[in-house]
Amino acid sequence: MAKVFVVRYALSSGISEMETEILKSNFEGGRDYVKYRSWAFLYIGKDAFLSKEDAIKKAEEMRKKKITSLRKQIEKLEKMKF
Repeated sequence: MAKVFVVRYALSSGISEMETEILKSNFEGGRDYVKYRSWAFLYIGKDAFLSKEDAIKKAEEMRKKKITSLRKQIEKLEKMKF
């Protein structure tokens, strides 16, 4: 069992922490993953991390990307004329 920090839903519910077994991918070049709840898989290094520092770094990247996206959306809406 390993402690894993889940960032997949960080923007809506924060970084969550869970104890789980890390599963190895059967595919060449595939990522290791963990089973999340009963229906989802989270990939180590993308959706989940083994260290809290890496998880925080990824969540910050996600936050900045979302802010940039929302600013573009606001600009587009402000330019609209009816």
